[in-house]
Amino acid sequence: MKKSYIPKQHGAWAMLAVPFLSGMFASNPTWSHALLFAGWMLVYLFSYPFLQWIRTKKTKNYKNPMLLYGGLLIPVAAGLIWIEPLIWRWIPLFLPLFIVNCYFARRNRERAFLNDLAAVIQFSLMTFVAYYVGNGLDWWLAAELFALNVLYFTGTVFYVKTIIREKNNVRFYWVSVAYHTVILGVAALLFPKWMWVPLLILLIRAFWSPRTHITVKRCGMLEILYSVFVVATVLIVY
Repeated sequence: MKKSYIPKQHGAWAMLAVPFLSGMFASNPTWSHALLFAGWMLVYLFSYPFLQWIRTKKTKNYKNPMLLYGGLLIPVAAGLIWIEPLIWRWIPLFLPLFIVNCYFARRNRERAFLNDLAAVIQFSLMTFVAYYVGNGLDWWLAAELFALNVLYFTGTVFYVKTIIREKNNVRFYWVSVAYHTVILGVAALLFPKWMWVPLLILLIRAFWSPRTHITVKRCGMLEILYSVFVVATVLIVY
């Protein structure tokens, strides 16, 4: 079935790309980044049916996509390790977070906030890996971009929940607005000048969009535009 091969979490594609692009452009883009992104995308595509299999135990539904993506991942990973022999050292950072995802999948609680947070941190860690592959030297800069990604995507988790699962929860709505207000203040104090601009727009989004009864589809489409704006601002500022 097609749904066994294609992840349903459309917002995850932004989390797949934005940290990677942040780390790549903050260092020195190389052809190795293309192989890294291919491997990273295959890891994500493999993890989707794998987690669904853990949740449902429906081997018949998810065996073929796991074999497909796993089979494609092996030569890509081998090529990447051949080019960047020490890149495997980053894997231990991802494993504990993926175990958290497996735990919540097994208990059919994939929408739990802690599960979402583990995924956000996991995706954001790619900032460091892409920066490493680009032979970046300023690791404080990489850490700053990592923190920015974690703050941004955690805010997205709050916001999307106010549109879907918590759309009638007034308290959760105000928690989302408060969170976006706090990260705007953090950006104004700790991040370079003008980085507060996209975060201000995201605060306005968090405040206004849930009041408009925006559809899930339109919400997803707009999130792509917000992600592009965040990446563009990072490129300009950094």
